[in-house]
Amino acid sequence: MTHWLVTGAAGFIGANFVRLACARTDARLVVLDALTYAGNLENIADLVDEGRIDFHRGDICDGKLVEELFARYRFDRVVHFAAESHVDRSILGAGPFIRTNIQGTAVLLDAARASWQGRAGGQLFLHVSTDEVFGSLEPCDPPFTEESPYRPNSPYSASKAAADHLVRAWHHTYGLPAMISNCSNNYGPWQFPEKLIPLMILNAFEGRELPVYGDGRQIRDWLHVEDHCRALLAMLEGGQGGRTYVVGGACERANIDIVQRIASEVDALLGRPAGTSARLVRHVTDRPGHDRRYAMNAAVLQRELGWRPLHDLESALPAVVRWYQENREWADRIRSGAYTEYYEKQYGALA
Repeated sequence: MTHWLVTGAAGFIGANFVRLACARTDARLVVLDALTYAGNLENIADLVDEGRIDFHRGDICDGKLVEELFARYRFDRVVHFAAESHVDRSILGAGPFIRTNIQGTAVLLDAARASWQGRAGGQLFLHVSTDEVFGSLEPCDPPFTEESPYRPNSPYSASKAAADHLVRAWHHTYGLPAMISNCSNNYGPWQFPEKLIPLMILNAFEGRELPVYGDGRQIRDWLHVEDHCRALLAMLEGGQGGRTYVVGGACERANIDIVQRIASEVDALLGRPAGTSARLVRHVTDRPGHDRRYAMNAAVLQRELGWRPLHDLESALPAVVRWYQENREWADRIRSGAYTEYYEKQYGALA
């Protein structure tokens, strides 16, 4: 049996990943998560209770703890999700992003290097990153690829770009078997409601305003989280150290179009007259330095590892809206006083 360390697996993508990995592999999964505001043990509590994963609460910047876990489990794989991940929060204060995303990644890389030195081959460090490291595309630009230059524009994307560079350096300098994935915007269950899709769904359920930055014409490439996790499993099974793979859904949509579609789905689900939720849209001051467009060309991943997305936004979004309706209590529990304070700082008092 192989042992995998999965960092940040109580968060959105990490939780979906460990669920898929438990179903599709016989690896023993060990989760390390600090359970900061977006990390919620409830997302994976059933897997912990059933003994399907080992959970350790801790900080990836804690070198002693990380070394102890490597010594105890002798990990064969590291899947590194743990990160501060919201651009808006990075604009309010970059310190936690620099600490966790850069320093924490360096701690993990050093621990993996020390643990794997002298062992037989087969180990792999997969660093999960973002399309935002590549900056913003103009309307006529082709999508990002593995060869796109790094041009991060926010404190968040700069911290992730720095982490990517560390992973690449540890591979080329020390021979650490490491890969990088850069993925587009995800949507699906268990997503913390500061992000666009769950925020709009939950606000629409409650008849609250739907705050949209600027003109709302910012374009993102949307990918269902399960398809992202399938791509990561494909990399772990067939990818090679030193490689980078970009992951995307080939699904470019303007934010305002996503919001309008969510409004329609919520009205249909709740039996409201058409257009009720759309009237809740409120355009707010745009985010400083807001990137205008992201898009990813996942042809390399498709060609080399046989991956393709199985979900399309049009058919998947209604199921996502239903999931948040069926899990309102989960959403209510995580929207704590701290979340309310953040929301009011970003968008004004809850309407």
